[in-house]
Amino acid sequence: MAHTTILFLSILFIVASLYASVGHGGASGYLALMALFSIAPAIMRPTALLLNLFVSSVSFMQFYRGGYFKWKIFWPFAAASIPLSFIGGLITIQSSIYKNILGVLLLVPVVRFLFFKNTGAKGLKEPDITLSLIIGAVIGFLSGMIGIGGGIILSPVLLLLKWTDQKQTAAISALFIFVNSVAGLFGQLTTGIHFSVNMVLYVAVAFAGGLLGAYLGALRFPQAILKNVLGCVLAVAAYKLLFS
Repeated sequence: MAHTTILFLSILFIVASLYASVGHGGASGYLALMALFSIAPAIMRPTALLLNLFVSSVSFMQFYRGGYFKWKIFWPFAAASIPLSFIGGLITIQSSIYKNILGVLLLVPVVRFLFFKNTGAKGLKEPDITLSLIIGAVIGFLSGMIGIGGGIILSPVLLLLKWTDQKQTAAISALFIFVNSVAGLFGQLTTGIHFSVNMVLYVAVAFAGGLLGAYLGALRFPQAILKNVLGCVLAVAAYKLLFS
């Protein structure tokens, strides 16, 4: 196996583990990693969504077992995002435009990992259904078009609005990512999907990383330093996409 492939898989395992630990599927991280390794956008979008399915599902199960999932907060976001994610998946945009949009969206998890600390349950507010539907629709459309599950956008929104604490956010985001990834993939299927020849290996490595990360995250494993490192890596990838 080439040294480049080994390096890619090693970083993929770490990215999947870190994202799963906070209830994310990791699409933004996978896209950033593939951008750094100069993989074509046509392969990046479906690959990120497929990896999302495996990692977000195992992440959700761990946080759900911990009793952190809140259905009444989740369903309005999902109801609006699923159809819009499918529509977004139907859209094929130029490579240069895709990279610029992705570069901007990668800045969201940078802020998420570097500046959002654990939020306690004190001072939480009741969610607004109408606002939830609007936010879900916007996130769903962007998710399907770019090839992400939307958790990187939803998580900071939930925390900013003070509708959920850190663990509840992780549980809701994980399932939100899963359903959006399914819808986005179905949308992309109508226009054709291309995967890497190493796709099975990618899935196995990401799933293993997701298992580890979700387990450690549910046990309140301290990962502040690793999240800071991941935030810096994503910032470098965003810079590369926007300015190179």
